[in-house]
Amino acid sequence: MQERKVMSRSAYIFMICCIAAIGGFLFGFDSGVINGTVDGLQAAFGSDSVGTGFNVASMLLGCAVGAFFAGRLADRFGRRTLLIVAAVFFLVSAWGSGIADGSLEFVIYRVLGGMAVGAASVMTPAYISEVAPAAYRGRLATIQQVAIISGLFVAFLSNYVLAYVSGSAMAQLWLGFATWRWMFWIELLPAAVFLLALLFIPESPRYLISSGRQGEARRVLGLVMPEGEVSAKLAEIDATLARHHKPRLLDVLDRATGRVHGIV
Repeated sequence: MQERKVMSRSAYIFMICCIAAIGGFLFGFDSGVINGTVDGLQAAFGSDSVGTGFNVASMLLGCAVGAFFAGRLADRFGRRTLLIVAAVFFLVSAWGSGIADGSLEFVIYRVLGGMAVGAASVMTPAYISEVAPAAYRGRLATIQQVAIISGLFVAFLSNYVLAYVSGSAMAQLWLGFATWRWMFWIELLPAAVFLLALLFIPESPRYLISSGRQGEARRVLGLVMPEGEVSAKLAEIDATLARHHKPRLLDVLDRATGRVHGIV
């Protein structure tokens, strides 16, 4: 009976970590899908090489913004909540990138997708590390890396298959739309799965405790570890939060010498 409980708990932990890691898959897919659409973008928007280059690279602007603000927003609204917002941004970006009729419209949608990528790159490993017991944390954290590579592979594969079926990225495919547009729309499927699946995973216990929701945190911890260890884990998280302070630029300096830590 005890072994069955352990196996059931391990399966649950693995499941919620895999759901969170779909964000990594979309990270990889969104980064890779653009490669097959370059010729289509240039033909559709009539852009020169510089304009096309900016269209392709615009996602990185959103990545920087998403990664920079993700931690602060997650501390305020929750890890799961921020992942849900990222999933919505992935959906909007995938749809909008496919319907865009001009470079400006396309860049706006790609920047939104980049913000989702930046947020997912920060919050997915953070969420996994906060829900996974220490004994499994290292192994489960690698799911994110596998998911990113898988997303890149699937993006390249789907681009190849769609271009092979239609003849080229610029040729019409289904419903009279160009193939390059369908390359973006393929992302709607994993993004929708991500959004729906996130509704069934718990919030991070660390965030719940920092928000004063001790009862909810105890319930979540009871799902991922033996009941007898929950109280000790609650006390441990409380202690780490008590020592926590907001990061500052001055933290990189050694107060005694005034030098940057690690530099002789």
